[in-house]
Amino acid sequence: MGDDRRLRAVVELAQGMAAAHTPSESWRAAAVGVCHALSGSFAALSVWERELGRLRVLVNVGERAEGEEEFPEEEAYPVHRFPEITEFLHERWAGGGEPDAWVETAEGPAGGHAGYCHQRVAALRRRGRGCCVVAPIVLHGRAWGELYVARPAGAPVFDRADADFATVLASVVAAGIAQTERLEEARRLAFTDALTGLANRRAVDLRLDEAIDRHKADESVVVSLVVCDLNGLKRVNDTRGHAVGDRLLERFGSVLSLCGAMLPGTLTARLGGDEFCLLAVGPAADEVVRVADELCRRAAELELGEGVACGVASTADPIGPVRSARRLFRLADAAQYRAKAVRAAKPVVAGREGPDDPVVRLADAPPQDGAGERRRFRGRPAPRSPGSEREV
Repeated sequence: MGDDRRLRAVVELAQGMAAAHTPSESWRAAAVGVCHALSGSFAALSVWERELGRLRVLVNVGERAEGEEEFPEEEAYPVHRFPEITEFLHERWAGGGEPDAWVETAEGPAGGHAGYCHQRVAALRRRGRGCCVVAPIVLHGRAWGELYVARPAGAPVFDRADADFATVLASVVAAGIAQTERLEEARRLAFTDALTGLANRRAVDLRLDEAIDRHKADESVVVSLVVCDLNGLKRVNDTRGHAVGDRLLERFGSVLSLCGAMLPGTLTARLGGDEFCLLAVGPAADEVVRVADELCRRAAELELGEGVACGVASTADPIGPVRSARRLFRLADAAQYRAKAVRAAKPVVAGREGPDDPVVRLADAPPQDGAGERRRFRGRPAPRSPGSEREV
C-alpha cells in the first residue's frame, strides 16, 4: 500500500470514528476502518477487562466465521490462554518499550515473534484464515485492548510494514475511543442527578416526550408516571443538617430504584429537591400502582424522613385523552399534591374516583393567581392561557 493510500486510510478511520454517536458505532467504525486500511478480510476490536482477567470482543466485522456475531454478548477469552496479551499489553510497554503490533500465521510464528500463541494459530486454522496482525491499544497510559485483523488462507501474509502501520492505526483508534468516552461521560452527566445517581429532570422530559409520541401513534402503548414528594426533608435539614438530609435523599433514591426495577424498562429519576418519579412505558396501570404502593410502604420504613406522598397518572386510566407530556405530568403532580394534602399512606391515582375525579379537575383547572393557585411543576413553565399549551 502506497503512502498516499495509507494516509487516506488513516484520515477515513479518524473521520469514521468522529462521526459515531455511540460507543458501539465507534467500535464498529474502528474495526471497519482498520480492516480496510490493512486490506484484511476480517477485523475485531476487543477490550481487556483486568478485573475479570479476560479479553472481551466488542465487535466483529468483515467475513465472519460461523458463530462470530457482529456485536457478541459473551465472546471473551481468558488472558491465561493468550500469554502475549500480558507481554505486549503490559510488561513490554510498561517497562519502557512500545506497544508494537505483531503478526501471526496459521503456520506458526512470523518474523521470530517471541509471543507466539498456539491459541491464535489454532483459531486461524479453525476459521480458514491464513494470518493476522494484532495491535495493542493504549489509552490514558494503560493497556485498553487490541485490534485484530486477519486475511484468508492463501492471501499475502502481513509483513513488518503492515505491523508497523497497524501500530499507527491503533493509536488513531485509541484517540477516537478517548473522544467517545469523553462524549459519553458528558452525556451521562447531562442526564444524571449528581447526588443520587438517578436520572434527572432533563432525562425525564426527553423520555416522556418520546413515550407520549408513541402513545399518540398507538393508544395501546400505556404510559404511566409516578411522582413522589419525600416528606420531612426540610425538618431533617433544619434539625440534623444538610449532610443527613442528603443521606435521606440517597437512601430514598435506592428504594425508588429497587421498586422501579420491578417494572421492566422503567426510568427512575430525581426531579429536583425532594421530588422523584418513575416513568413506565408498557406495564399495565395496575402493575404501576402496585409498585407505587410498595414504594410507599418501603419509604415509610426509612429511619429518616416521614414517608412519601405519591401520585400516579396513567394513560390506561379514565383521565381523558393525553396529547402532551405536560398533561400527564399535571395529572401525576395533582395526584401527589392530593396525597400530601390528605396524608395518604398509599398512592393516589388520577381518574379512579369517578366521573368528577378531584385530581383530574385540579390538573385541568386553568392556573389562577392568589392563594388558591395549585403548585406548578418544577422546571415546566406555565402556559400563557389554557388554549396556548405547547405540545411537548
